[in-house]
Amino acid sequence: MTNKNQNVLPIGILAGIAATLLVLGANAQPSFSSILYAASALPVLIAGLGWGNRAAILGILSAAVLGAIFVSPYFALAMAVFTLIPAGWLSHLANLARPASELGGPDNLMAWYPISDILLHLCGLVTIAVIALGVAIGYGPELTGQMVDAMMSSLQAQEPAFTPDPAGMEQTKAMIVLMLPLVQGGIWVMLLFAAFYIAVRIVSRSGRALRPREDMPSALRMNRHAIFIFLGGIVLTFLGGVPAMIGAVICGTFGAGFLMAGFASIHFRSQGKDWRVPVLVLCYLSSMLLLPAFAILVLGLSDTRRTIALTPARSPANPDENKN
Repeated sequence: MTNKNQNVLPIGILAGIAATLLVLGANAQPSFSSILYAASALPVLIAGLGWGNRAAILGILSAAVLGAIFVSPYFALAMAVFTLIPAGWLSHLANLARPASELGGPDNLMAWYPISDILLHLCGLVTIAVIALGVAIGYGPELTGQMVDAMMSSLQAQEPAFTPDPAGMEQTKAMIVLMLPLVQGGIWVMLLFAAFYIAVRIVSRSGRALRPREDMPSALRMNRHAIFIFLGGIVLTFLGGVPAMIGAVICGTFGAGFLMAGFASIHFRSQGKDWRVPVLVLCYLSSMLLLPAFAILVLGLSDTRRTIALTPARSPANPDENKN
């Protein structure tokens, strides 16, 4: 136990250093920036899933300190809010467990925090982060209007004969102001959950995992309460102004959760079937189009549940393991 306590400090610091280097790499390589930013959550997730909350907190703090020293305090704050704190919180939730007897189960088993609730928390955290980013940069119709005007000017420079229609320009600006936060929020949820899934696999293979590795096709669903949040986001998009932009973020983040749940449902329903591979390939390729993606999202909406993993009770692998 003492040796495990001594390992927490270096593991946490190493996680913070690795996370900072990945974020700096994202700034240096714009073409891979989204992937590298999301990958910066991996070290904190691995530290938290394998060594507990203290290692994750040390990783977040050390990354924030390094970011403030080498770049700026604002950079450190942005890195912590958008990637590292969500990663630390996900690892904390994943390590939560309680006796199954408290839920009406057997006395000799432990019940782990459901994946559906972890995904719900992730969608909420990303929603808050994207809204905070929008407030920080002054996101709104004026900013997106300038972006559209700059794109049109670039097109006119390449094609002098091109003359944009004023009415079409206004429609494009109105669409972009909602589409950008919707797409950004959705992509960020999927990237961070992918980082969580990879971290779970890495820690499980290392033998340090506190939580048992679950079958994602059967476990990955959205909490049924998320439906009401998603519907609330849709209603907000019709109100215009700031509420519409907030609604677009909610639709993007929670819609991404339901989309992943829909894909997981397809994986689960196709297990053991001869047509599994071609159908999965077709679903993934067709999801780049709006109508097939909407159908998969509806499948995720129609299959909401909380799957709780049960394992034999054992002594905590980490001294700071939490109970739900």
